Amino acid sequence: MDNSYKESKMKNPDAKCRFCPCCNGKACTGELPGMGGVYGNSNFVANYEGWETASKNGENDRGLFPEIWLAPMTGAVENIGYHSERDYYFDMIKACSLAGINISIGDGVPDEKLLFGLEAMERENVKGGVFIKPYSDEKIFERMEKAGNRATLIGIDIDAYSIITMRNLAKLEKKTAASLKRIQEKVHESGLPFAVKGIFFPEEKELLEELNPDIAVISNHGGRVETRKGSTADFLAAYAKEFAPLCGELWVDGGLRTTSHLKAAVGLGAKAVMIGRPFVSALMSGGTEAVKKTAEELNGG
Repeated sequence: MDNSYKESKMKNPDAKCRFCPCCNGKACTGELPGMGGVYGNSNFVANYEGWETASKNGENDRGLFPEIWLAPMTGAVENIGYHSERDYYFDMIKACSLAGINISIGDGVPDEKLLFGLEAMERENVKGGVFIKPYSDEKIFERMEKAGNRATLIGIDIDAYSIITMRNLAKLEKKTAASLKRIQEKVHESGLPFAVKGIFFPEEKELLEELNPDIAVISNHGGRVETRKGSTADFLAAYAKEFAPLCGELWVDGGLRTTSHLKAAVGLGAKAVMIGRPFVSALMSGGTEAVKKTAEELNGG
């Protein structure tokens, strides 16, 4: 056990992150609630290893960088071990804003999780993406109203109906193209872009063909939902050319940890990446300055 681990645990004894030098999914196997994932962390591990392979294969030797967005993580007390859900949002959004990271927030049970995120964005005078889980259309519309003028885009986390920790807490749906089309129309009426997050099946090409969303996020929820086995890097490599014409932009998340990983994401066709665990670990171990340092390292600084 190295000193950085000991120091991080002393600062946050309740933290569920293990503060590994390399966040590759091998130490927190099966820890849900917690920072781990399903299937014995297999997709979490695969995500990291997929980006390692892509970066070593020389993807994007031109050195181009994607936009970096904070992933819409919730359940700070249950999954992260933060002392307060509200404080997590306030601390994380402040830290990422100061670090120049694009903000996105999510929702969950209870509704206060979304409200805390919006409150934090208002306090920091920033706007960002609002990602809503696949509730009934009516409940999604209600949450869109709550997002108000803080949202720069509205996204639906279509794979979130498979989140284990939300079972028996909320009635989530497997959204059809018709349902998503209604939501998309409502989002566009408000003048905002529409995102579909959780694209991870080849057959979801048909969904993109019907919707032509502004943003499609390749994601397996960081390995935390029951879906097909595999990495987001491999999926992007296999389907980016086929999927890119069917949406405005392709984004990707899951297992991105280094500058080389981010360059590889661009090389494989991603416009933006969404980062979660690295910023959580940084916030828990060193606060705002650690988040800023992590952002600088990801940007090649």
